[in-house]
Amino acid sequence: MERGEAYGFSGAMSGAFLLSCLLFAAVSRRQRGPYMDEVFHVPQAQAYCDGRFLQWDPMITTLPGLYLLSVGVVKPAAWLLGWTGSVVCSVGMLRFINLLFSAGNFYLLYLLLYKIHQKNKAVSGFQRILSALTLAIFPTLYFFTFLYYTDPGSVFFTLFSYLMCLYGNHKTSALLGFCGFMFRQTNIVWTVFCAGNVVAEKLNEAWKIELQKKRDEKISSRKGSFSDLTRVLKFLVQYLLSPKNLVTLTALTWPYIILVSLFFVFVFINGGIVVGDRSNHEVCLHFPQLFYFLSFTVFFTFPHLLTPTKIRKFLLSLQKHPVRYGLITVISLFLIWKFTYVHKYLLADNRHYTFYVWRKVFQRHEFVKYLLVPFYIFAGWSFADTLKSKSIFWILMYFVCLLAVTVPQKLLEFRYFVLPFLIYRLNIPLLSLYRQLLELAFYILVNAVTFYLFLNRTFQWENSDEVQRFMW
Repeated sequence: MERGEAYGFSGAMSGAFLLSCLLFAAVSRRQRGPYMDEVFHVPQAQAYCDGRFLQWDPMITTLPGLYLLSVGVVKPAAWLLGWTGSVVCSVGMLRFINLLFSAGNFYLLYLLLYKIHQKNKAVSGFQRILSALTLAIFPTLYFFTFLYYTDPGSVFFTLFSYLMCLYGNHKTSALLGFCGFMFRQTNIVWTVFCAGNVVAEKLNEAWKIELQKKRDEKISSRKGSFSDLTRVLKFLVQYLLSPKNLVTLTALTWPYIILVSLFFVFVFINGGIVVGDRSNHEVCLHFPQLFYFLSFTVFFTFPHLLTPTKIRKFLLSLQKHPVRYGLITVISLFLIWKFTYVHKYLLADNRHYTFYVWRKVFQRHEFVKYLLVPFYIFAGWSFADTLKSKSIFWILMYFVCLLAVTVPQKLLEFRYFVLPFLIYRLNIPLLSLYRQLLELAFYILVNAVTFYLFLNRTFQWENSDEVQRFMW
């Protein structure tokens, strides 16, 4: 990192942290007590603060990583500063843990952008800083910086694990992946993703050698035709069936293999992936979740995906391959018809944005969900098109992880899309300065609206005196 870039990054991070502290103070003044899921998380952390480690709220569905880390940070800080009494593990003190995670996420996002795009000399230091700042205030993640939720810590350890993987420190990466798993069980998918990065790199090296042998066939690992994909899949099967190759891959990825094996042991002993309340967290094949994720991604990356050039390219592709898109349309319609699930929380809890999205869009008419298929197809094409700079093996690996982390979820919850979105956004090419500034301005606007609604547009339910607030 050059000196000018280092100063620029330090200034951006310091400024962002200062503004976050001011916003943190505003949130803490308006909402002093636990809100939403905090009513479970805060008492559980306070029980750990009091040394009652065997006490567990059965409504909590995640492992105790957040509470253990909170005690490990707050208790030594209280001892050093001489704090005593209820202030030690107060709501505000526990929430402040996530403010620290948010600062850490900013730093990790910058380091990841630097590592992933270091070969692109056209990318300036200012662009990297701007992209890191933009992703650090990504609305669906940034909002939960100010509440005692698992999201900031979950993202922190997953991004840290990914960074260590890219630098080849796989044992450290697996250890950090375990920490991420302790915050949210589905983060095991991103441990598989890290292992997949290693495998994809070796496959790409072998594929390039294969292309050299068959240069006359003019096969490209980055073409999008089905015939090329068939060749790639055939090569993939042959490569993975080789005992020598399997031994090599196992030697490279054994820390991740151990962690994934421990995960399966946990699932077997626990009787499922969810701890605590399982009645509202059922696993199912909810394939339309992929369509919701693609729509979510287009919304938040419209300077990248929703451009006149992209639309023209898509229409040309549509004109060139009508049979292919016809088949994709039929499959999409079938998946929506047979695999759409509506969680009771989605219909009942009017504090979340998803409640209004579902009511205003999907509940207008039975056929609305089918009429959106053309947009889903465009979103999927545009999404894949921005990843064409990556190898076909990386893309396949990422899509497998994307399906694994979205499809089993019955509840439509935007927080579940944060990590796959960030991994995607980190790996697409950085755009022009104008488009990056547009993206940043859009995120600031969405955050401003969200916090305004949360802080100022409160309401109450019938038969309840509690103040309710709008949130993600």
